[in-house]
Amino acid sequence: MARPTSRSAAAACPCGSGASYSRCCAPLHRGTAVAGTAEQLMRSRYCAYAKGLAAYLLRTWDPSTRPVELQLDDRLRWTGLEVVRAVGGSELDEVGTVEFVAHHELDGIAGALHEVSRFRRHDGEWVYLDGEH
Repeated sequence: MARPTSRSAAAACPCGSGASYSRCCAPLHRGTAVAGTAEQLMRSRYCAYAKGLAAYLLRTWDPSTRPVELQLDDRLRWTGLEVVRAVGGSELDEVGTVEFVAHHELDGIAGALHEVSRFRRHDGEWVYLDGEH
């Protein structure tokens, strides 16, 4: 099996879907598409953290729990995402939860965030409500 080139690896979406960024999370980040499921929104939000897209994170945060501003730490590098399970959150649901482990490095030290995130529909679109670590 051939090793991926740096060009193909760079084009891979950080969310771990296996698709290229341009076909996966980029349309959501640009606002030309919306997430069809809670898991898709969660993956796009992880990708937004990885790419430093604070405006997208705020835009997809439920208004009832959204902070006024969001400061991302430039020292934090997101290195991988594992989706553990999703409950509800389909195209037909109004609420859903997604459990995940987001791997990162901070100042060269590996770590992980394990969270169960809650999502709901707001004005017909999926938004992040809150999460438990």
